Amino acid sequence: MEPDGLREFEGHRPRLFALAYRMLGSAGEAEDAVQETYLRWDGADRGGIRSAEAWLTTALVNLCRTWLVSARARRESYVGPWLPEPVPTARGELGPLETVEEREQVSLALLTALERLTPLERAVFVLREAFGYAHREIADMLDITETNSQQIFRRAGLRVREDRPRFGITPDHARELVERFLKAARDGDVASLEQMLAADVSATADGGGKVNAARRPVRGAAQVARYLVGLMRWEVPGMRLVVEEVNGAPAAVARVNGAPLLVVAVDVADGAVTALRLIVNPDKLAYFAGASGSAGAVDTMPDRLRRPL
Repeated sequence: MEPDGLREFEGHRPRLFALAYRMLGSAGEAEDAVQETYLRWDGADRGGIRSAEAWLTTALVNLCRTWLVSARARRESYVGPWLPEPVPTARGELGPLETVEEREQVSLALLTALERLTPLERAVFVLREAFGYAHREIADMLDITETNSQQIFRRAGLRVREDRPRFGITPDHARELVERFLKAARDGDVASLEQMLAADVSATADGGGKVNAARRPVRGAAQVARYLVGLMRWEVPGMRLVVEEVNGAPAAVARVNGAPLLVVAVDVADGAVTALRLIVNPDKLAYFAGASGSAGAVDTMPDRLRRPL
């Protein structure tokens, strides 16, 4: 590709990755989708393309729709619960996350809820809700009518609304709560843990059959508290637990010699932990390891809360 065409594509690459990730829930597949879109852009007659953004967005989102069909079939045979891949976001990997709404759009909670949508519903919802495209633009991209786009968006919103996260506290307050939560879990303080958990809290682990993990969600404050205390008794040489920004929110990350071993996303609402998502499948952590660096993030946990796992 000539330099001008390559430079133009590279200018859109971060936005395309952010879109593909929201569509697929997989950072690795999102990178592949962006690369495939580049190959199509490279082979296109760009003389008649009036808007590179519209062309690239249309090509990418329809490619993701096709991939979602086969992805859904693969996930039906997935061992245990399937969770989206975590992405570190402290350095803007998914675009600016300055508002509550922007953080919500990349949360693992919302991405998990999006799995219940059809590929078309997901495309309309992401394009409208996360990227602010007008229904007329969405209709042109997806080859549907503007009225149909509006109807699909309303239907998709209803299907995900009940599971959408509620960010009722500031990021600093959320980090403080996560740190206290981790300290109680590592200290084996079941009583303190239960006080921080909502009565209907759930803990879902994604091991993909490659790592020993619970095959069904653990539910209830007492059960989840005991489950976490048992989990924190892991004795892995060189392992340390840090709090990092993952998908727009503070999360617990266990690292061994800098490499991520476990990511625990924590949903918080009304001052209590309402859900935990534990990603331990090494395939799901490959992008996270590369994006966050093999040396790991700076350990920001206060000394008073740190002790060997």
